[in-house]
Amino acid sequence: MLRAGTLRPPSGSTPLNRPTRATAIALALLGALSLTACTGGGLSDKGAAKAPATADPASRSDLRPFYGQRLAWTDCATDGYECARLTVPLDYARPGNGRTFVLPVARAAATGPGKRIGSLVFNPGGPGAAGAGSLEEGMDEAFGAAARARFDIVGFDPRGVGGSVPALTCEPAEEERETEKEEKEPTAEEDEAPEGVAPLYPRTEADRSAAAAGARTAAEDCEKHSGPILRHVGTDDAARDLDILRAALGERKLTYLGWSYGTSLGTSYAEQFPRRVRAMVLDGAIDPSLDWRQRVLSQSAGFRRSVDDYAERCAEIAGDRCPGRTPGEIRALVERLYQRAEREPLPVAEDSSYAEYGGMDATAVLDAVSMAMYTPEDQWEPLSEALREADRGDATKLGALGDEEETESEDTDTDTDTTEGEEQEDASPNASEPPAVPADNGDAALTAVNCLDVPHPRSVRPYWDALAPADKAAGVYGTAGVTAELTCRDWPSGERRPHKVAAEGVGPVLVVGTTGDPSTPYAEAVSLAQQFPAGMLLTYEGLGHTAYGRGDACVTAKVDAYLVELERVAPGATC
Repeated sequence: MLRAGTLRPPSGSTPLNRPTRATAIALALLGALSLTACTGGGLSDKGAAKAPATADPASRSDLRPFYGQRLAWTDCATDGYECARLTVPLDYARPGNGRTFVLPVARAAATGPGKRIGSLVFNPGGPGAAGAGSLEEGMDEAFGAAARARFDIVGFDPRGVGGSVPALTCEPAEEERETEKEEKEPTAEEDEAPEGVAPLYPRTEADRSAAAAGARTAAEDCEKHSGPILRHVGTDDAARDLDILRAALGERKLTYLGWSYGTSLGTSYAEQFPRRVRAMVLDGAIDPSLDWRQRVLSQSAGFRRSVDDYAERCAEIAGDRCPGRTPGEIRALVERLYQRAEREPLPVAEDSSYAEYGGMDATAVLDAVSMAMYTPEDQWEPLSEALREADRGDATKLGALGDEEETESEDTDTDTDTTEGEEQEDASPNASEPPAVPADNGDAALTAVNCLDVPHPRSVRPYWDALAPADKAAGVYGTAGVTAELTCRDWPSGERRPHKVAAEGVGPVLVVGTTGDPSTPYAEAVSLAQQFPAGMLLTYEGLGHTAYGRGDACVTAKVDAYLVELERVAPGATC
């Protein structure tokens, strides 16, 4: 399952994936370690899924109202950006049934309007990252000056994500939560009993039963609060929305850049609409041919390598703040914290967001460490200080590592009153009022898209069978990743299967891979580039998740030259 996908390249870059709180063990694990789509069993080339038929959907009479839209731009709540709304069908099998998603769209106008080429649409990752909100937070600054001069930079919230109406939620509304509390007052015995700490490697039957039950509850909560839309938020449908957005922007062909999960979205678009791609950059690639177990092993091994890199190279970035004098001391400290947190949650201050859970359990600690691997230049110094203090008995700073980003996301004002006009509403109105959705529904979207995109085994046995190999390959990062997949066991199945890319007719696609990427390992970029008919690979020799937008001049120059001039990257190109 992919949390890879979640990353927003910096300018002050931080991943859009956030650690979830300790009580929702299954959802939390879906975060840092459960990264992408999933299924059971490998797939040979002969068994590869084929791309959908490419008959022009705009020619379908029931899709014409959607393809005929033109975006009505107004000023966003944030100065310097324009906002609009895009209406897409809830169910592409029945687009005329009156049920829709209405998606926020935002753009930053080209800085060199006299030389403007068109629109450059991006997806920042996730799944669950809101593109419109990310743009208003300054995402356009992640693009090179040449690209910003020649393109309007356009972001949108995918179906079910962020300001989408309706949007996904797996949580009860505040009023419902209070009612549930009143209805189930704990007994004195329950009140006194400490909550168990979930192990990172569930070995006993009791631990495994608890993990499976927690995952089932998480899936049931999502079904309860978002049931009508759960089956309609997969990547293939989001890619069809992307084509409607292309048409609404007035573009004959799509120019696109996707980070992390955005590479899955771009790949799906290229498979469904290969001849509508002008240029496509896929940075932090996800290999669609891997099944759920292969993905867990790939990503968890990536995180383990990155934590080793942190131990080896901490002094280069964090200097005297490193929590140990040698790599061995740093590794021992991290391992010590995991072991302590498995016995008892690490203490935090009363104002910590983990205080209500009694501190940080092992899952929360693992999330915090893993998420800090995304952008070493920004996160290794605060991580080092937080680890040192946690080892001394105060995990408050460790628990707060993701709070700044979380607060920014929650404070973002999505203007839901900016609509496309009465015309679109009349064409395909929603049937009823959507449920209340949290300010940030990234975790719900992460789970929903990952689980829907590729089916998982329905029996628990394949998950338990995967634990020992995962432990051997990646230690607790692997076992935690396997356990995280359990939520998908009780999830609605989509139609996707692991497959090699089938995008006959698509032009050259540029795949960017970072050799030290924790979340989308470099080997997946190599594989994805090879699967495209004219795939190109640009290698960035560095640490952290994704490459473009993180300040490397070589990467910026090569990607911008491709986007603007369609200049090809030479085989073996490295930055």
